[in-house]
Amino acid sequence: MQAAVSVTPAALPEVLLHAAVVRPVFLWGAPGIGKSSLVQQFAQSLGLECVSLLGTQLAPEDLIGVPQIVEGRSRFCPPEQIARDEPYCLFLDELNAASPDVQKAFYSLILDRKIGSYTLPHGSVVIGAGNRATDQALARPMPSALLNRLIHVHLQASTVDWLDWAMQEDIHTWVTEYLTQRPDHLWSLPPKTEEPFSTPRSWHMLSDALHSYGPGVSDDQVRLLAHGTLTPTHASAFLAYLKTVRNAFGLEAIVKGEARWPDAPADRDLLYFLTETFRARLARDLPADKRHASPGVRKFAFRAKTLLVELAEISLEMAQLVIAEGEDGSPALPAWFLVEAARDMPRLVAARR
Repeated sequence: MQAAVSVTPAALPEVLLHAAVVRPVFLWGAPGIGKSSLVQQFAQSLGLECVSLLGTQLAPEDLIGVPQIVEGRSRFCPPEQIARDEPYCLFLDELNAASPDVQKAFYSLILDRKIGSYTLPHGSVVIGAGNRATDQALARPMPSALLNRLIHVHLQASTVDWLDWAMQEDIHTWVTEYLTQRPDHLWSLPPKTEEPFSTPRSWHMLSDALHSYGPGVSDDQVRLLAHGTLTPTHASAFLAYLKTVRNAFGLEAIVKGEARWPDAPADRDLLYFLTETFRARLARDLPADKRHASPGVRKFAFRAKTLLVELAEISLEMAQLVIAEGEDGSPALPAWFLVEAARDMPRLVAARR
């Protein structure tokens, strides 16, 4: 299913508060972006116990129960996990990955809140969740009869929301500081091959492992952990960032003229990281219209043109990366800056000779 409208983790509780209390809701989202934890937090906020059922590990009888003879008649007795006396939150995780028979067994539970003769207590909520077929995850087409029984909400990863949460959850400082600089690295599309990829969950795993190793973790150990949890390009960039942290070497020092671009062959990964960070800072700080640029921003833009020349002397490829178009083919940097850079480049080069 494709998302027409998405919500961020911060906006989800309000949606659930108004929708899930009256109708079953299904959360769509990529693996590792926090669907399960958000549902558990929502249930906790309502004072409800959250009972999770994993669709891929269920058989129809796990829901319908087993038949018993009562007064000469057979009656299905739903499992104790579902048949409860007090209201609760029933979380159907990986619902769309369940077998067709299991999905059918959910029909009456989702629509009528009933299984056999058992009815969910008043005040209970039913929430399902699953990945999309485009996420390279196990997902079966959802039958129209089931699809039409649910309110569908698409969840998207948000670096702002995740960092707000991370600051309260003791996520490792290296992780939060890196993602503050590179918020676009919080999540990446699941690969078509079997390799790690970046998600809020994988960054959390990296943080836990770093905390476990402690402050004495070596570069080789960090390399192992990063490549074992993140998208390969993100892992390499994270390791380059770590070089700047451990060697007090950062973009700010280069911009101020206190340091130069690293030019040693062994520091090529560091140069790449600094180049990407430089490009991201230009895109963030330079306004689309030069007339809106403050004196401080204009001074930074002039300094940036000099830095481009210095970068090109070390690696023309890296300098081209700074001014390259975005993924959608549109300019990543303001047109006025690109025009001035092209116009002033010969003069800046001559000034350095």
